[in-house]
Amino acid sequence: MKIIVAIKQVPERDAPVRIAANHKSIDETDLNWAMNEPDAYALEEALQLKEKNGGEVIVLSAGPERVGSTIREALAKGADRAIHVVSDDLGSRDALGVARLLAEAIKPENPDLVLTGLQSEDLGLGQTGVIVAELLGLPHSTLILQVEKTDAGIKVKRELEEGWFQHIELPLPAVLTIQSGGNKLRYATLMGIKRAKMKEVRSVNAADLGPATAPVLTLEQISLPSKQKSTQILPGTAKEAAAALVEKLKFEARVL
Repeated sequence: MKIIVAIKQVPERDAPVRIAANHKSIDETDLNWAMNEPDAYALEEALQLKEKNGGEVIVLSAGPERVGSTIREALAKGADRAIHVVSDDLGSRDALGVARLLAEAIKPENPDLVLTGLQSEDLGLGQTGVIVAELLGLPHSTLILQVEKTDAGIKVKRELEEGWFQHIELPLPAVLTIQSGGNKLRYATLMGIKRAKMKEVRSVNAADLGPATAPVLTLEQISLPSKQKSTQILPGTAKEAAAALVEKLKFEARVL
């Protein structure tokens, strides 16, 4: 199987976030960057499929030169080669614009399977993977926890709500967005890090994949969440108050 995994570089989870002067982006000064965690699970799924069925795993990432460190991490974990779509204006593109870049880079490879994370940790739109599938004209499915190769294509396990799962079969080629937590992530070994330095990383300029189109979604302003405190007294007996609290935790806070 030839599998392409789209990965994104995002700020580390504990990185201090500061709003840029234009109020339309974050200040990248002194930020540390890492692989988007849902994409790491997509990579792990691809590597396990390769180990079971043979083939090749190709990582694909778009962004400026700094993305190279995340690409090398993926290669160190076991990916065979990489494609870097060099773009310094990725932040100005919406999900459709980014998906177009990825789709154009994917087409010449003719992969059997394209995997992405369910969503990115910075924007959280959860759209890029399914838009890529539509642009490529391929069947797709989301919230995938497990993938199994079959004679007719693949069988996948989807996560639904409230502990329910769905098992469906798809023909190949196909596009899947992978849910976090389906596998245990591996670490890059010292030997893997050494081998990554010898693996192919092909750079493609974003301009060579077609002109940038006007975004259908524009960002007007971003701001840090305001801090608010509120207190609510639940009336009734202790039993009634406890029942009301459970309802609020389930349907308002959504923590149960």
